[in-house]
Formats: sequence, structure tokens, C-alpha cells
Amino acid sequence: MTTPPRLDPGYRAKAWRRLGEREFDVLVIGGGITGAGAALDAATRGLSVALVEQRDLASGTSSRSSKLMHGGLRYLEKMDFGLVREALKERELALTRLAPHLVKPVPFLYPLTHRMWERPYVTAGLTLYDNMGGARSVPGHRQLTRNGAQRLVPALRKDGHTGALLYYDAQMDDARHTLTVARTAAAYGAIVMTSTRVTELDRAGERIVGAEVEDLETGNRTGVRASVVINCTGVWTDDIQTLAGGRGRFNVRASKGVHIVVARDRINSEVGLILRTPSSVLFVIPWGTHWIIGTTDTDWNLDLAHPAASKADIDYLLAHVNSALTNPITHDDIQGVYAGLRPLLSGEDEQTSQLSREHAVARPQPGLISIAGGKYTTYRVMAADAIDAAREDLGPGVADSVTEHIPLLGADGYPALMNQLDRLSRKHDLPVWRLTHLLGRYGSLVHELFDLLAADPSLAEPLPGAEEYLKVEIVYGATNEGALHLDDLLARRTRISIETPSRGVDSAQAAADLVAPVLGWDAGRVAREVDLYRGRVEAERESQQAPDDQEANAERTSARDARIWADADG
Repeated sequence: MTTPPRLDPGYRAKAWRRLGEREFDVLVIGGGITGAGAALDAATRGLSVALVEQRDLASGTSSRSSKLMHGGLRYLEKMDFGLVREALKERELALTRLAPHLVKPVPFLYPLTHRMWERPYVTAGLTLYDNMGGARSVPGHRQLTRNGAQRLVPALRKDGHTGALLYYDAQMDDARHTLTVARTAAAYGAIVMTSTRVTELDRAGERIVGAEVEDLETGNRTGVRASVVINCTGVWTDDIQTLAGGRGRFNVRASKGVHIVVARDRINSEVGLILRTPSSVLFVIPWGTHWIIGTTDTDWNLDLAHPAASKADIDYLLAHVNSALTNPITHDDIQGVYAGLRPLLSGEDEQTSQLSREHAVARPQPGLISIAGGKYTTYRVMAADAIDAAREDLGPGVADSVTEHIPLLGADGYPALMNQLDRLSRKHDLPVWRLTHLLGRYGSLVHELFDLLAADPSLAEPLPGAEEYLKVEIVYGATNEGALHLDDLLARRTRISIETPSRGVDSAQAAADLVAPVLGWDAGRVAREVDLYRGRVEAERESQQAPDDQEANAERTSARDARIWADADG
């Protein structure tokens, strides 16, 4: 098994030196799922790789999705069979080979609201869905009467449906999955650097030959030489193209998607729901002890780093979900809210605009590859296409992609560990539900957490304010997973920021105290991190009371950012 790297402060210091000392085959800009996937694809082809991300891994769209790895049932209706088949193949790979510890089947109820025609119509679509892309690891769809649907989802209004179908997709913690892809890339030799902003692209004539980067933790700068630069920055794609001094082959439009999170007992159901809206669909997704409800789809032309959910967004979600429920959900029931930006392709002609949910790869000038669009589920295909496009700059002899055969860190040995839950429970004095939680987040890497527990048994205690998590998970985020700030730990290494009524505020002090020795924080830095996190949560709460995007954006951007080094130190 490949040795997992410890993305700790020591790794980061060494990686920074290496950025400026050597020339790389590939420099990837962007630490979302596409960038992490591209780094892994390139590294497993035997190429030298550096990945730089201006914030945290998965800090943008890749931690703010619907957390589904799915084919996209609604794209069947648009006759986009190729996209659905490709996505279902990737779902199957993730469930069976690449990430069975992170990606799990999830059932959804599709309520029928029209008699006669709708059941055969939806059945035909789900029959295709069950059989496309080699999908074998989830059960096929089932027909349900009205009473059968009510037994599974007592929360449904009885007068709101005529029956239902039950089908399966898959889900994952998107931030943890992206992190694991990036760590797997590092295990195969890629350098992974967060808080590292590209300030300019270096050129030799019209060719891009590298980039100048700034460490946002220290203010230090260095140059990175590379044969090819891969632009995987999502909604920032056009900004990087501007740094290159030219026009791209496509433009990226930011579409805001908002989700709300409520406690599991607010909706009496054994399965998820997929509900039709006038323009799209609405998901009610099981999420541990919670439900995730989303999403919206609106243009966003404001701050890209911190998209804000407004009261109008939340009211829209509540109105649509409540139209199907017996007991309505209120604003007071909401424990978490998050907003993300989908990078949709838009172009100057009709043909380009039709690419919106597909991905596109372009080589706008020598030494630069841009990739955008697509779906989270097809990240591996997108990454392979990007590195294939880079062959023109890398020269002959570049191997084909092998990521279809590369399990992510934690996948090897995971099924055996699940079969040993009782033994592990006795050995480590942890209840089975705790071990199931840990294995679903770390897979076979759980042994690294057991080593930390052996050295400090107090880390087996629950984290104050977020008792579903153990203290060891916070420490591990800093010692092994590259977390540099409190926000990294509470919003992405864990999902405490959307899973607790305080949105992580009640856990902030304890978490900061736990990682202070690892990250070298003194009492002043601990206090500043806690204050910055509280400020972020307060700004988000205020933005969610604002009536529209402009006011919500103004509220959200009022919070100071821990990753602006001059501001953080000032």
C-alpha cells in the first residue's frame, strides 16, 4: 500500500522550498476536485507535479455541492445519455474500487403526482438509469403504491402523490473526498501546497513556462517552473486566463447553489426524496443525523470566494420542500446553510452555451491548459482529459491515464475492517457507531488515528459542542491533512460548521487549543483564530437574513479572512 503523506507544517515548509528549486512537468492551479484529480492523474503517469491552491483544499465548490456521486437522473430527460452513462460508470468505480470507504449507496423516493402517464415514463427512465454505465453496486428501482410510499416516508402529504418509485444513487462527503484525492496525489509524489496564490504567469514569448506564487501564510514569494500549467480554478478560470495575457476558448459563468441542513427528526422518512420544481429538481438527502435540502440555481456576479445565501434563497428551498411535507420546516429548524458556485460553461455561440453541464478542455496558448464545467462525479475523466491535452507541451512518451485502477488512500483493507468492527470496538474501547463513523471518513487510515489515541488517550473524548466527533479528528486534521486554520478544521476536515446549532462556535475554542501545539500557535494566535471563526459565522448568519444577493454579499464579505497574511497579522 502507498505510504500516506503527513501534510503537517514540516511537509509544508519542505514543499515550499521544493517549489522554487526544481522544474516540474505539470503545475496545477486549483485545489478543488478537478485540480486534485489532475494532480493524481499526472503523478500516477510518472510526471513531476506541483499543485497550488490559494485557500484550502476543497474550499470552493468542491465542499459545497449536494454531496452526491450520481449519474444525474434529470439529464436523461434532456436525452444526454453520454453524460449520464459516463457519470454512472464513475459512480460504480468509486463505490467498488476507488473509494468504497467514502462513497456509499443512498436511496431516494421519487413521488408521482400525475396519474396514468407519469409512472411508465419515470419507470422507463429509471430502467435506463439502473443499467447504464455498468451500474451493479446499488439495487434496482422499485415500484411503490401510495401506501407503500407513505410507509417509507410518513412525512409526505398523502394528497400530494399517487404513489412513488424508489431508486438508488451514491453520496459522499465532498470535502473529505477531495482531500483524499489530493493526499493520494501527494503519496505518488505530487507536491500539494495550500494558501499559495498565483500572482502572475511566467512567459517565454507566447509560451507559459511557470508561475509566480505567494505564500499567504508568510507573504513569501517564489517562482515555479513547469512545462505546462493546468488551470483547474473553476469559477476563477477566466481570471487565470487574464493573467496569461490572452483570451480563453470558453468563458465560465458562476451559478449559485444553496443548501440548508436540518436535524434528522424534522422529516419523518427512511429514505431521501427527489422532488420536481418548475425549473429543476429538489433533493432531500440523508446526511448522518441530518438532512441536506437543495439546491437553487441562480446567477452570481459578486464575491467568488464567499458566495452568500440570502433569505430569498432559503425561502425558496423551504417553500418547495414544504409543499410536499405534512409538517413544514421553518427557519428555526435550520442548523446549517451553505452556498457554492457551479462553474458553468458559457460561450459566444449557441453550440458553446450548450456545454453547460459537460466539461471542456482547451489549450488557449502553448504551455497552458484550461478545464472547466463538468460534474463532481466525473472529476476523474476531466482530469485525464486535461493531462491528455497537456501531451503537446510535455513531449512524447507520456503514459496513458491509470487512475481507473488507483484506489484512494484508505480504500485498501476497508472491507476487512468493517468486518472487524466488534473486535476493533473492544480493542480501542470505542462503541461500534463511533468506529463506523471513523471508518466512513478515513477507511484503513483509521490506524493513524489509533496511533494518536495510543499516545494521548484523552483524544478519544468527544469534541465539546460537536459530540459526534472525537478530539483526535481535529488533531489529525492538523498533523496529517494539511489544515492551517480553524475554518479548515470546522468547515472541511469535519462538517461541524453545518451540522451543529452553533455552526461550530461552541467548538471553536476547544479545537483551537487542540491544534495549537501542532501548528505553533501561541495564546494570541489561538484567540485570533477563534475570533475570526466567530466573525465568519456571524457574517454568514447576517447574510442569511438579507433580502437579496447584494445585501447578503455585503454582510458576508464584512468578515475578516484568516488567509490574508497582512490582515491576520495586523
